Amino acid sequence: MTINAYDESMPESRTVPARFPVTVDVVALTVADDAMNVLLITRLLEPFRGRLALPGGFVLPGEDLITAAARELAEETGVEHVPGHLEQLGSYGPKGRDPRGDVLTVAHLLLAPNFPVLSAGSDAKHAAWYPVHQVLDGGLRLAFDHERILADAVERAKSKLEYSPLGAVFCDKEFTVAQLRAVYEAVWGTRLDPRNFHRKATGTSGFLEDTGRVTTGDAGRPAALFRLAPAARPAPGQPTRAVLNPPLMRPPP
Repeated sequence: MTINAYDESMPESRTVPARFPVTVDVVALTVADDAMNVLLITRLLEPFRGRLALPGGFVLPGEDLITAAARELAEETGVEHVPGHLEQLGSYGPKGRDPRGDVLTVAHLLLAPNFPVLSAGSDAKHAAWYPVHQVLDGGLRLAFDHERILADAVERAKSKLEYSPLGAVFCDKEFTVAQLRAVYEAVWGTRLDPRNFHRKATGTSGFLEDTGRVTTGDAGRPAALFRLAPAARPAPGQPTRAVLNPPLMRPPP
């Protein structure tokens, strides 16, 4: 028998859909000081006043999720224009994650080059970058279920670097292979053989393009500068759909 969820002849418990608030949270990751860092705020309001948390907040009427994520990031960290790559990570809840009651959150992952946090605002007292390992190792405790969300985001980022060219979003528009390798090492948490990585990165079709220029002013020998190949560059406002073939696989643990 097919049940119409809005059939008035059915008992009220079967006809009334659940209603609860929806929030967005943003896991912004960057690479700085040879380590992966996450952007966290210090909550100004209850619940969890004074605790570290991911930037986020309630979705406003008529607002789509990506717009809400970008707005909350701007309000709580001062980042007006979202840099890098922003995508939906997953949904969490609604039960058991918020002491105020059932709240569904849709988490978003932002992979970006290191950018300054301009100011805290809205319901955030402070905003800053923190090493990811301090949270995952238990040294920093986050509000709500944000530690779980961060762990999921880190695993997504690690996988993204295997199969997509998104490792380059942590770099400037032009970069050396050594700089790109440092990104992979920071995200994967391991050391990579320089020659092997260079061979794989430059030999993967549709990944990197040699600019014909070299670094200047740095100590040591000049190094070739690369950028993303045209096939790997996302269209403005659109996520990249390029796939690395063969992928750059993580070394086994």
